[in-house]
Amino acid sequence: MNSIHVAHAGPDLLGESPQWNSREQRLYWIDSFAPALRRLDPATGAVESFGLPSDTGSFVFTDDGDLIAGTRAGFQRIRLEADRAVAVTVADPLARDRRLMLNDGKCDRRGRYWCASVHSDFIGRAAELFCLDAAFEAHRMAGDFIIGNGIAISPDDARFYLADSRDETVWLFDFDLDQGRIRHKRRFFSTARMAGRVDGATCDSEGNYWCALVHGAAVACISPAGEMIERIEVPVKHPTMVAFGGAQMDELYVTSASMLLAEAEKSAWPLAGALLRIDGLGARGLPEPLFHVA
Repeated sequence: MNSIHVAHAGPDLLGESPQWNSREQRLYWIDSFAPALRRLDPATGAVESFGLPSDTGSFVFTDDGDLIAGTRAGFQRIRLEADRAVAVTVADPLARDRRLMLNDGKCDRRGRYWCASVHSDFIGRAAELFCLDAAFEAHRMAGDFIIGNGIAISPDDARFYLADSRDETVWLFDFDLDQGRIRHKRRFFSTARMAGRVDGATCDSEGNYWCALVHGAAVACISPAGEMIERIEVPVKHPTMVAFGGAQMDELYVTSASMLLAEAEKSAWPLAGALLRIDGLGARGLPEPLFHVA
């Protein structure tokens, strides 16, 4: 039986992008609009925070010890120093509309960073999917989304997932890892007739797709066939992203948002913005790949 714990009470405005650092045995995540990067030592419960210079949607670890983040200023290389983060923009594929920002993203197992964008006002279908390579060149891979979320890659590197939360759809592509290409877009899962929309996601070692159901107070597990295996209610209305961590990669961390609650809802959701940990799922994740720096 699973159990839910508060790993850090926060609250974050918009917690996102939890990632387990296997080398450090620590959990990193961001508060997108603080903006800040946070680091949890589960052994002590201590949390460190590093201020970020720009609104940030996601990040990945690099193979040389830094981070690459998708931000409102484009792709930024980040180095942590004391209690702050020093950032340098390495590529900016966004249009000059500053209401656009890079949002959800993941590395593939060749060290490329796939990151989707979002328009802050959700205007039209301005969101796109980009791939940042080792030379810091950003390539447009797909478009015509409202908001790019839920990026995940199957353990066999054959399937690439991308959710358009506002479109109530998770899209599935065939993935060519060697070439770094996606093709054959088709519908994988829809939330049109359920509470919540797919936000951040990850795959477990068996290829199941785990996702946060923002607005729906739940986390879901979807089989490779597109069928919901499990729906787990959580004590936050707006869970935002999930990631496996822990020494055995069998703990599921869940970020959440406080800023999405209406004033009248706040007393009913006192843990809004907390970082949660779910134990006892019987599933294991895989370490996230590192971004390769040429």
